[in-house]
Amino acid sequence: MNQKLSMGVLGLGEGRSIISAVLNSKDWELGCLCDLNEELCRERCREFGVDRYTTDYEEMLADPQIDVIGIYTPDQLHATHIKMALLAGKHVICTKPLMVSLDEANALLEAQKKAGKYVFVGQSSRYFEPMRRQHQDYTAGRHGDLVTLETHYISDSRWFLARDWSHAKGFSWMYNFMIHAVDLAAWYLPDIEVVYGLGTVSQNTEDYDLHVPDTMKFLLKDKSGKFASVTGAYATPTLGSAVQQNISCTLRGTKGISQAGYPKLKYYTNFEPLEKTAELHDFNEFHDYYFRFEAENHHAGEYQNYIEDFAECVRKGKMPLPDLKEGIHTLAVMEAMDEALKTGQAVKVSDILKRRKITLERD
Repeated sequence: MNQKLSMGVLGLGEGRSIISAVLNSKDWELGCLCDLNEELCRERCREFGVDRYTTDYEEMLADPQIDVIGIYTPDQLHATHIKMALLAGKHVICTKPLMVSLDEANALLEAQKKAGKYVFVGQSSRYFEPMRRQHQDYTAGRHGDLVTLETHYISDSRWFLARDWSHAKGFSWMYNFMIHAVDLAAWYLPDIEVVYGLGTVSQNTEDYDLHVPDTMKFLLKDKSGKFASVTGAYATPTLGSAVQQNISCTLRGTKGISQAGYPKLKYYTNFEPLEKTAELHDFNEFHDYYFRFEAENHHAGEYQNYIEDFAECVRKGKMPLPDLKEGIHTLAVMEAMDEALKTGQAVKVSDILKRRKITLERD
């Protein structure tokens, strides 16, 4: 299969990045734009020089020329929009988080099984240059046996508290933000089984009449006993990305260590033969590829990387990862994290899945 895939993009706020990615990819063509806000539709058409849009999602789903729906709507709507796309016979690429709870997990698993289509979770941090290089080194065995890892997502995101959607049912700093760090941990420890955690709600969040933890730290242990520490802080000052990357992943192995982060295109390694100081790999030549709009708020290069990986998987008949089952397992880890915060106890991911009557065995 060499022909281009056609994407319909739903949600044109974050969808701005995926539009750029599609238009700059040899593997894709843009089918249609869709948003309830017609003026935003027109704005995106003017920005990107396209002319096809609709404010009716079902109209876009009815188009037989569209192969894939890219879903970039508010998190609380993802499950509904994914299910509608599958029932319409479309593949799905959905931005993180896959959902804000496991309530619709079995319904989506059933819809995907019936449709026979792919569901890919756009965990974009995996596709940032330093993270890609880190994973390549890991799979090449340069770290040796993985001993432990640390991830974090730290940002002063108090601006988010003033947005209407932060007060909508289902909002949490964990699902909207920390999932980046959790996904990086799950990438290297796919069998996370036990969760320990602590969290607090700062006065900065309380001032907006929100009562969800904004500062959290977890230990995630897999079935073999390996563990990751995962940290998040979202409503207090930071040191700035020049000192501490917003997102970071450190892998500690028997032979070497590496650290990748975002938004700085820097990757540190210390592999055999070991040195006292890590080697810096600077990928700043890719800056304009990853960051195509004002400042560094949109990182379209990550989206282009993952849609091109998706297209390659479709050509080979291979499931693109993270898929629906992996996304659901990560959400089960996060539900265990949430329960650990509330109870102060260790929580098993298998107990969460059993309670939810969710089965994730591979076919």
